[in-house]
Amino acid sequence: MPAPLRVATRGSSLALAQTRFVLAALDLAARDLAALDVAAEPLVVETTGDQRADVPIHSMGGTGVFVKEIEEALLDGRADAAVHSAKDLPATVPDGLVIAAVPDRADPRDALVGSTLEEIPTGGRVGTGSVRRRSQLASLRPDLTFGNLRGNIGTRLERAVDFDAVVVAAAALDRLDRSDAASERLDPHDMLPQVGQGALAVECRAGDDATREALSAIDDPALHTVLDAERAFLAELGGGCNLPVGALAEETSDGTVTLRALLASLDGHIVVRTECSGTDPEVIGVEAAERLLHDGGRRILDDAGLEVRA
Repeated sequence: MPAPLRVATRGSSLALAQTRFVLAALDLAARDLAALDVAAEPLVVETTGDQRADVPIHSMGGTGVFVKEIEEALLDGRADAAVHSAKDLPATVPDGLVIAAVPDRADPRDALVGSTLEEIPTGGRVGTGSVRRRSQLASLRPDLTFGNLRGNIGTRLERAVDFDAVVVAAAALDRLDRSDAASERLDPHDMLPQVGQGALAVECRAGDDATREALSAIDDPALHTVLDAERAFLAELGGGCNLPVGALAEETSDGTVTLRALLASLDGHIVVRTECSGTDPEVIGVEAAERLLHDGGRRILDDAGLEVRA
């Protein structure tokens, strides 16, 4: 009998729920495809983001704080695969690793807990550690003030009483059976989510053909394509900038992918949006980034002292 597939994950309740979903999908695929014989078990890895829960994510460098140690476990052979919230991944994966499967995407929207946007009182205080969320909310409601909020979903829900509202990912509430906590799910036309929000990404080593084959059985090609478009957009902007960047791609039945994207200033005074459609996710993502930069996004980055690849 082959050794179990070691699947690295963070130890939060949400991460473990997502990993259980992936393990169940692998088990089902193994049953449906008699040629596959996949046994899998989780391997909990503590990340920098978990260790420094009191520090704003953007001050730690933003992208990758929930990923680095997990990817190291893959590269050094302690794990065979890893389950990530796709929004936690930097725009490019390290050499030697691949995203082998995108098996699920829950509701990608942001959700308000404690109040709807309209019902937050004038000058109300909103809890969030995300510069993307702050900038878009500030653009919608310039009167709002903000307080930093980090921690797992349970912690954020407990601390909601300290604010007029807090912002969380709707997908996290749904996966933890806390959908009832949402006062409002914000329309992406008003509040674009983070790249990859709601999606799961399963990584493995590029040269591990057996694991890649096993994971391919749970990959959703349409979800993988739209995630590729969003990540191509982020990569073209440089991937590591700590400015408010949002994107959401959707694929229609004829294979066309439409990507909506934005780049904003930290204070929300400048919000540049664009929309691109096509069939090649890489081309669509690059085009969206180039349009935003041309339409004022480059000035936003220059004012913040950040370089951009495009």
